Amino acid sequence: MARKPASRTEFALFDVIYEDGSQRSNRRVPVDQLGGLDEEQMIRATIEAQDREIAEKSGLPPLRIKAIKRPGKK
Repeated sequence: MARKPASRTEFALFDVIYEDGSQRSNRRVPVDQLGGLDEEQMIRATIEAQDREIAEKSGLPPLRIKAIKRPGKK
């Protein structure tokens, strides 16, 4: 019997610039969180949650986000 294809989550990529001047490229945000009036807040919340998880695992405090932009856009 054939299996059903697994559902795949599509992602949009973002570059994140932190207040200390460092940059992380290609941070993934699910496409279903894009659009709507509060799109920027949703993107920022998703990336901040990822940062908290990374900081927890590394034992370092999370960095504060200065700017978020899509690659290739100014």
